[in-house]
Amino acid sequence: MAQGRLSFRNLRAARRPAWLPSWPLLLVLGLLLACLVTAMAVINASHQTRMQYVRLQQLERERDQLQTEWGQLLLEESAWSSPARIERLAVERLEMRLPSVDEVEVIRP
Repeated sequence: MAQGRLSFRNLRAARRPAWLPSWPLLLVLGLLLACLVTAMAVINASHQTRMQYVRLQQLERERDQLQTEWGQLLLEESAWSSPARIERLAVERLEMRLPSVDEVEVIRP
């Protein structure tokens, strides 16, 4: 009976083509390939994370510069629109003045 088992195994091994690897070798190769694919995915994810972080820092710097510029523009607007400046320009450039009491007319309905 032991001889029958040996011959059956030998027969099964003899039917398998020589170029076909055994299943444990295929399993090891499959696991190795899975590890390599996973490692490449981790490397790619790390690279993308770094690139996005650099982009975030650039955008934050740009935001800070724009905030500074906006504050400066608000200060400039308040300086240009101050009532004292407008009155001075009205007198100097447009030769405007307050009317005297004799020049004021009141219109009644």
